[in-house]
Amino acid sequence: MKVREYIYVLVGAAIVALTFNLFLLPNQIASGGVSGISTILEAKLNWEPAFVQWAFNIPLFIAGVILLGKNFGVKTLVGTIFLPFVVYISKDLEPWTHEPLLASIYGGIGIGLGIGIVFKGRASTGGTDLAAQIINKYTGISLGNCVAIIDGLIVVTASIVFSIEQGLYALIALFVTSKTIDLVQIGMRSSKMALIITEKQEEVQSGILTKIDRGVTKLTAHGGYTDFERPILMCVVDQSEFTKLKSLVQSIDSTAFVIVMDASEVLGKGFK
Repeated sequence: MKVREYIYVLVGAAIVALTFNLFLLPNQIASGGVSGISTILEAKLNWEPAFVQWAFNIPLFIAGVILLGKNFGVKTLVGTIFLPFVVYISKDLEPWTHEPLLASIYGGIGIGLGIGIVFKGRASTGGTDLAAQIINKYTGISLGNCVAIIDGLIVVTASIVFSIEQGLYALIALFVTSKTIDLVQIGMRSSKMALIITEKQEEVQSGILTKIDRGVTKLTAHGGYTDFERPILMCVVDQSEFTKLKSLVQSIDSTAFVIVMDASEVLGKGFK
């Protein structure tokens, strides 16, 4: 398991680094993070991006260990060092596109894919994520807001240094990156969770168990108006099974009250 996790970290970091050189850097798209800072400094001061990333990542890792008092692990340190290394050795690769919109979309996909794989290895590539955790601890600002503030400042700086249009492309890349990370973490398979309130709960329960072959959980609830106890049936099904579930409930009780929600991740028997 440990070996597999290190492979995830190395492969993910390599994908992030290659994406940076093939899409983002050549098109001056600074989509947040230390890579965004290195893109700006490369354009204005001609500083080598890999060296800039090492210069930020390694001190941030050390500061994280000292100030946060936690062991970030060897895997995160490996990712912190290996990513700029791949950026350096692949710096002479020809860009795959000089169209900024394509670069922001495919760059976002590549960065999200790489980071998602690193997360699967239970590590990170350090950088501004560690800075956000430090700010969170000493200011009380939520971690999500800290990340948004840091990435926002980098995008605003890119808009000033390059152009407003480049800043907008960076926002596109950030959005695509976040969605791709979710996709890698959760997967393509989507599920639905249904809460069913019906007067014919036994028939609905039996139909779900026998005709759809899914489990049902009874939740105890009380009506807000009558204060009578009335069970709620909870059932989770694949997206492809939802239409069948809806038809089943309507055929048994057309007056049933059904609440449907997306279930982003389901673990257990019958689900991966």
